[in-house]
Amino acid sequence: MDPILNSGDTAWMLISTALVILMTIPGLALFYGGLIRRENVLNTIFLSFVTFAIVSILWLVYGYDIAFGSDIWGILGNLSNPFFNGILETKALSTYAPTIPTSLFAVFQMTFAAITVALISGAIVERMKFSAWLAFIPVWLTLVYLPIAHWIWGGGWLYQLGALDFAGGLVVHLNCGMAALALVLLMGARKNAKLLPHHLGYSVIGAGLLWFGWFGFNAGSALGANDLAISAMIVTNTSAAVGMLTWMLMDKLQTGKPTLLGALSGVIAGLAAITPAAGYVNFPAALVIGFAAGICGYLAVTHLKPRFGYDDALDVFGIHGICGVVGAIGAGLFATSTINGAIAGGLFFGNPSQLGVQLLAIAAVGVYSLVMTLIIGKIIDKTIGLRVDEDHEIEGLDINLHEESGYRL
Repeated sequence: MDPILNSGDTAWMLISTALVILMTIPGLALFYGGLIRRENVLNTIFLSFVTFAIVSILWLVYGYDIAFGSDIWGILGNLSNPFFNGILETKALSTYAPTIPTSLFAVFQMTFAAITVALISGAIVERMKFSAWLAFIPVWLTLVYLPIAHWIWGGGWLYQLGALDFAGGLVVHLNCGMAALALVLLMGARKNAKLLPHHLGYSVIGAGLLWFGWFGFNAGSALGANDLAISAMIVTNTSAAVGMLTWMLMDKLQTGKPTLLGALSGVIAGLAAITPAAGYVNFPAALVIGFAAGICGYLAVTHLKPRFGYDDALDVFGIHGICGVVGAIGAGLFATSTINGAIAGGLFFGNPSQLGVQLLAIAAVGVYSLVMTLIIGKIIDKTIGLRVDEDHEIEGLDINLHEESGYRL
């Protein structure tokens, strides 16, 4: 039987696409914006907005084809429809989601690319040149995100090996986490490396929008209004809730007081960790993954970062990178065909080889993203420079880079 357009699936994917856009602008922009000094709030918000604009254009010019075009040697997709040529006109259904239009699948995937790049900005806030960030966006998208997306989602070599990444624990979270680590290693620490949130209220609103939008991120990755979307929504919410409560418990045990910032961090840790496993695991597994994310994310932020002394300003590596790994391993352990009949399952459901594939995918994505970002960052640094002038960093980026202020001077 030929594929037929399903209006319910199409409506759900339109909503999911809008939800993921909401995650980046204004969700991530506000979440990051509230966590830094007031002198840098507009610059920080601006990084997310300009990222979304640039990626939106480049994705349709060539990005979608390279990520999801017909496979070339397991590495890249074929650039067969540059400038989205013919895709809107033909109204064809997607080969990846045969009940919705190709154009809708493409724009849904565009939102994933945009938020992946935008997430990296949290590591380099308060010290990176705006011009350097503008140069970084298209180069990193092209050389890092697009190949990795093809490897895992577009029919590439990791897809062919059977790597599981339902909604982006590897493609999005580990990828952006390693890129963030590479940039902060190149740039060094800020003059004032303390986390000084100037307005946690902004961050609460941003985190709430991220939690809300994540249902489009994960449940939308079922690519239809179906039982798998419902399951993904339930385990996503579960992991977020457990991650929050676990981080609060760790705060209490370590410092004697739970903090709102810690609770927000736990939510994001739980969401990041469940992302690769959302369409493969059941409710008890989501409890375990959320708990592991809360512990591992907390230890990465409070122990690993101080131990090695890198200044990942808003803990992109510690929360997204580390918890992306937690979730990818969780998929290798807890994936079950009773949730998703398209897979064989994980270690605890009779398929021990899946864990090995997951570990290989973690290593491949992590190393490639780290090395390529180091190269990209070094080239930008040697040409236009990565870091702002010292006096600009001390005085604040809003007034020096944009001649604006988020608050009355």
